[in-house]
Amino acid sequence: MLKKLFALSLVGASLAMTACSSTPVQTGPSETITQSNLLQLQHGTWILTHIGAMQVTTKPSTLNIPSLQFGNDGRVSGADGCNRLMGSYTAGRDTLNFSQMAGTRMACQDKTYVPEKYLEALNKVTHYQVYNKTLKLLDKNGNALLQFNSAVQPR
Repeated sequence: MLKKLFALSLVGASLAMTACSSTPVQTGPSETITQSNLLQLQHGTWILTHIGAMQVTTKPSTLNIPSLQFGNDGRVSGADGCNRLMGSYTAGRDTLNFSQMAGTRMACQDKTYVPEKYLEALNKVTHYQVYNKTLKLLDKNGNALLQFNSAVQPR
């Protein structure tokens, strides 16, 4: 019970800090597009739906659903379907690079290859596209490696 309460407290605190962030002053059309893309990228939790062309489905009761959350402080966190992930990222208008990624090492009962393929794909990401409630992480040639849907609920 205390673990659940602690986890909920951490999530609440991180949401409160994210909600209080400010947006830098924009000076031109290119910077406006960049800021718009970054705001969309950093808005909420992204739930994995595809690895390449392979569709990924998870049950709502699954722990550590494959997902990513991008903080406005350059930190990224999430899960690969088994283990928790954390690290840092840099993003531009359409570029995205992950660095210093780390994760837990839990023994998983699910014998799918999703965590393995997910991590392989994350290591190849160089660009992103974000539109509506979809995020695509791309390789240097523009090929879609990972696709996510936003878990943000409408107000």
